[in-house]
Amino acid sequence: GIKWMSSLEAKFEDAKDKKPTAEKLERLRRQKINRFRNQHRISVQGTDLPDPIATFEQLQKEYKIHPKIMENIQAAGFQVPTPIQMQAIPVMLHGRELLASAPTGSGKTLAFSIPLLIHLKQPRNKGFRAVIISPTRELASQTHRELVKLAEGTGFRIHMIHKATEAAKKFGPKSSKKF
Repeated sequence: GIKWMSSLEAKFEDAKDKKPTAEKLERLRRQKINRFRNQHRISVQGTDLPDPIATFEQLQKEYKIHPKIMENIQAAGFQVPTPIQMQAIPVMLHGRELLASAPTGSGKTLAFSIPLLIHLKQPRNKGFRAVIISPTRELASQTHRELVKLAEGTGFRIHMIHKATEAAKKFGPKSSKKF
């Protein structure tokens, strides 16, 4: 049917419709995030995923990362996160499991190194607190190099172990029992 109302009632009715509800705001926010992900070709699966970051400065504001790590990121010449970093860093900082795939040179090493150092918070004299296993020595060397640059000035000690006998010499014969 037809709904009859005065022009005053019509203005009031329009004003009611224009007031954003929490649901509408959330829907608009989701649309904005989905547009951002599509624009950067980020494909995600899962539920309750954290929003991607657009800048490294967001890490400082939202996740309160160590200022020295931020300094090292900028000193290394990284201005804007790559797509893998935009989504993987927040996912890992929220303690979620992650399986990610991206081309060589896309920034995967930094994408897991930043959350790793943030989770460790500060150096402690408690032995090995994180272990990264790499399929090749070349990749292990690259990861070691990147972590050393990223952790510079924070007090973290980054080691690369590729032979058990060398590890025993470097960390002591009882290192396998200790760690």
